[in-house]
Order: sequence, then structure tokens, then C-alpha cells
Amino acid sequence: MTPEDLPDRARRWIDADPDPETRAAGEALLKADDRAALTAHFGERLTFGTAGLRAPLGPGPGRMNRATVRWATAGFAAHLSAAVPDAAERGVVVGFDGRHGSRPFAEEAARVLADAGLRVMLYDAVSPTPQVAHAVRWTGAAGGVVVTASHNPPQDNGYKVFWADAAQIVPPHDGAISAAIDALGGPWAVKPAPLDDLRARGRVGPVPAAAEAAYLAEVEALRVWGGPTDLRVVYTAMHGVARRLIEATLKRAGYPALHVVAEQGDPDPDFPTVAFPNPEEPGALDLALAKAAAVDADLLIANDPDGDRLAVAVPDGAGGWRPLSGNQVGVLLADELLTHGAQGAGRLVATTIVSTGMLRRVAEGHGAAYVETLTGFKWIAAEALAHDAGGGRFVMGFEEALGYSVGPVVRDKDGISAALVFCDLAARCKAGGITVLDRLAALYRIHGLHATRQHSLKRPGAEGKAQIGAMMARLRADPPKALDGVPVARVRDLLVGEARAADGATSPIDLPRSNVLAFDLADGGRVLARPSGTEPKLKLYFEVRTPLTGPLAAAEAAAAARLDRLQAELLGRLEA
Repeated sequence: MTPEDLPDRARRWIDADPDPETRAAGEALLKADDRAALTAHFGERLTFGTAGLRAPLGPGPGRMNRATVRWATAGFAAHLSAAVPDAAERGVVVGFDGRHGSRPFAEEAARVLADAGLRVMLYDAVSPTPQVAHAVRWTGAAGGVVVTASHNPPQDNGYKVFWADAAQIVPPHDGAISAAIDALGGPWAVKPAPLDDLRARGRVGPVPAAAEAAYLAEVEALRVWGGPTDLRVVYTAMHGVARRLIEATLKRAGYPALHVVAEQGDPDPDFPTVAFPNPEEPGALDLALAKAAAVDADLLIANDPDGDRLAVAVPDGAGGWRPLSGNQVGVLLADELLTHGAQGAGRLVATTIVSTGMLRRVAEGHGAAYVETLTGFKWIAAEALAHDAGGGRFVMGFEEALGYSVGPVVRDKDGISAALVFCDLAARCKAGGITVLDRLAALYRIHGLHATRQHSLKRPGAEGKAQIGAMMARLRADPPKALDGVPVARVRDLLVGEARAADGATSPIDLPRSNVLAFDLADGGRVLARPSGTEPKLKLYFEVRTPLTGPLAAAEAAAAARLDRLQAELLGRLEA
């Protein structure tokens, strides 16, 4: 498309936009003739990333709006109908969170799917993402859509797709859906019937009420602890939609009523008490930590706004509180389930290439299989499905960004089931007279202290995207020979699918191609870099490993100093 074509493209899109608000916003952009803004909004359409579509709200194919949802859903419906022979009868589950636009976007998706001949089961109220994913599996649906931007800022929304296996889409389906979207040309080719008409014709109906009861029962069946549950637990929903199911889940398990952070307990699309509604972000847990101190809690748990992630903080033994990293929560959950769950051959745990290498050692200690995947929970789900289909048993998987999946209940991240299992883990520790940190230290003494850190370089807009590309290109062209004085033993480049050792020997990498660089250090540490699939960021990951023989605090301080040096050195290279 040439710059001269841009106004015509914008005009055609605006005329097809079914939403008066975004149509007016598009008119304003066109009238102002702001070429940079017009390019950002109308230059290119959104593409499926790590977790579907995700972008700021606004007019045009480069933003989230009803027209974008209409167009994307028509492409999804076309491919689903072609690829799944009984898709029309099996239907599609559609859910949504509490963000701005989520309900109308979900209703738009339901209209398009039903108008394409697919039976639609539409939630009538906000629902956590894992509940929607479970409903796809439980109902036997051919697919699912949930409108959510997870933990993104309030100005964003998104569109996440589940396939007939109740997991996120993976190749070749993502590419086929994208091609089907392109084949339609634009939202002007999609004119669905009104929702009320489709409901009257029986094409759109509710999700069966029994689906939620089934979800709660299946989550309860994941438990490997049947002892005392006398924990004082503080909970924050981060202005999201998971509170109701968290409370129901823990009540069924016998836990006392939660101490809920009231200011963050109900859905609020503006997320007024946090700068960024992600429990990983500095300050996001401040209100919950204050409440935990006030009630002398045993445990703090937090979900992100759509309930697919879980954050945990525990007393530090010195009167304060310590948030655990996603890697620490992940290895604790894995050890809990492998130690106290069903034993026998065929057990599998999984994580991603940017998560801690400690899970491999925990798995080996329990005689379980281990697999490492690309970043994105869809890859963990794909491994779980393949393993279970082959007669094995998927125990759990996690990624460092606070995402966990326990057993076969949800083929995606589930912050609700993970919260229950972690509460049980903490209750087991309390009954045994130890703390959660004591249990973590015991694992470190067996497998070595693994200290990790994630750092993001935010570079928004087209210029930022180019900067991120240039940084990755520089790292590829001139990879470091050493970091923090430690030789780089191996460079793994997943974009070309090759690992190169320091002596020049090469070997293939058995993973799909992805823009990831990994630098494995001679002492067991590692550094990785990858552009985010959903946000304008270059994500950097650091890990150091050292034997733990003395006090934990001293070893952690030394490891943190090493992480500081690794981070400073890599940032110096990238920003030079």
C-alpha cells in the first residue's frame, strides 16, 4: 500500500465500522490527515501473536474494535468450518472479561460465528479465561473465543482463540486463520444478523450451567493434600474477574473465608489502584501486602485480570513479605505434585526456554520426563496433549511469567487451579512446622540455587519495533564471547534452528523457528533475548546457578549481584 492509498483505505474501513464511537474517531484521524496516526491505525491489520490478537482500542485494522473482531472472527469461522467436519454441531464457546469493549466484542464474535452456521455458546457474564478454556473441552466444542487482554494496560483489549483440542491455536491453524482473514478483504465483507434474531433462531445460546460445576469438581480432584486447611489467605483479583471462582474453589477445599483486597475485588476496566494490572509489576501488590501484614496472613495470592496467572507472596520470617517469582512457584508446584501425586512411569512436566532450568533437575530427581518448549503456553499445551495421547500423564507445566497448568483440566494457564494447589502446599508446610521458604531452600540444597530475572526494554510504535529488530540483529551478528567474565559455552539461535558451541561445532535445535537468542554460560548460567509476541518489548532473561551450602540469604545476595552484572553488561551491548 502506498501513502496515497492510505486515506482511501481508511475511508473504506470507517464506512464499514459498525461502532459509532470508533467510526467517529476514525473520521477525526482522517480529517486531521495525521499520516503517522493513520498508518498506525489503518496501515496494517493486527496479526496473531503468542496469544492471538492484542492491541490498544481504537479505529482501524491496527487496533481492537468491533470491526476488527468481526473480520477476525469471520476468518476463524471459515477455517474452523473447513478443518473440523462437525464444527457446526459442536459449536463454539465465547467468553469475555471485564475490560472496556469486552462484552460487545464477544457479542460481535457470537453474531459472526452463528451467522456462519456455527452453534454458539455465549457466556452471559464475565468469565476467567481458564473457565472458558475448560468449557471448550467439557462441552466438546469445536473451538472457543475469549475476549481479553489479560494483564495489559486498560487501554488494550484482545481476542484469544482455542481450537477443538481446547488449547490455543498453533501452526498450521494460526497461519490458515490469517489467510482466511486476508481472503475476506475487510470487515465490509461480513454483515452478520442481529444477535437477538440469532438467539431467537437457536443459533446462539448460553454455556450450559453444569460446565462451571464440572470445572470446580475437576479442579478439586487435582488436590494432593487432605490435611488441615487453617490458613489465613489474602487474595486480590487485580480488578479482574476471577474472584468468584477463587472463593468457590477454596471454600470447597475447606479453607476459611479469604481476606479479599476490597479495592481490587470487583471487575473495573480502568484498574484504578494500579499503574499496570500485572501482579509482576512493581507496586501492583502493595494493597495486598498491606492487608496481609494487617491480618497476619499465612499466604498472599493474586490473579491477573483474566484469572489465568497466579502471583504468590509469603512471610519472609523477619516481619515482612516476599513475593515469589514465577520460576519459584513453578518448581514448588512441580515438586509438590511429583512428590505427593500419583506415581509411576510416564509423568511429564514442562516449561519454556526462558524459564528456569531448575525444573529439569526436579524432574530428574523424581524420575519424571521433562520437556522445554518455545515461549507461549500454547506450546506447553501441545506437548501435554501429545504426551497424554501417547499414554503418558501430564503433571504440570509453567512459564516464568506466572503461568501454570496443573493436569488435564485446562489446556492453558489456570491461575485458579494453581492457587488451590499452592494453598495446599502452604498448608502442608504449616502442618509440618516449616515455611514455604524452608521448602524452597530444601530444593535449592538438592538442585542448586537458581536465581533468575526478567527485564524488558519497552519500545512502542513502528520506530520501537525497528529498534528491537536492530538490537536482535546486532546480537546475532556479534554474539558475546563471555558475559560477566564467564565464557559463553554455546549460542542457541532459534530463528535458524541451530546451536553453536564455543569450538564452532553446530547442532540442530528441535523446536519451531522463533526469534530467540540464548547464550549458555560455561558455569551453568544463561542469558536469553526475544521480542515479545504481545507487547512492544524486547524481553531479556537471566539465570545463574550455584551450589547452596551455607545460609540462603547470603547465597541469594551473591546471586543477585551476579544478575546485576549480567544485566548491565547485556544492556550496555544492546543500547550502545
